[in-house]
Amino acid sequence: MLKKYKGSCHCKSVQYQVSLDLSQGIRKCNCTFCYKTKMQKVFADYDKFRLLTNEFELCDYRGPESNWPPGKIHHYFCKSCGVRCFSKGYLQQAPFNGWFYCINIATLDDMTPEEIIHAPVIYEDGLHDQFEVPPHETRHL
Repeated sequence: MLKKYKGSCHCKSVQYQVSLDLSQGIRKCNCTFCYKTKMQKVFADYDKFRLLTNEFELCDYRGPESNWPPGKIHHYFCKSCGVRCFSKGYLQQAPFNGWFYCINIATLDDMTPEEIIHAPVIYEDGLHDQFEVPPHETRHL
């Protein structure tokens, strides 16, 4: 079931609103980007996300591509405090079927610890571009 949340960076220069279904799971990935940033993420449909502040508060990091089409993943972060609230990506395959958002759950201001605890955890082997398969080891994620 979709629930509307508000989120922000540490200094509140970046604020957003998003509707999420936590029953779809919180994802933990071992790709080099998610691992180095300790990203725990939830996917959101493109039309369920709204930036509430000026887009000029954001910087965009695009790392080396893996199985992503070139230029189709944007890791946004606050240019003032450096917190990464969300990424925007494009994949033509299901379940995405186009543009989508990837929300850093640590930046959801009104998500409760109970909601996080009760959401299923999905592990992704992004290090080997097998996002629907858990890695052999997950304890470090």
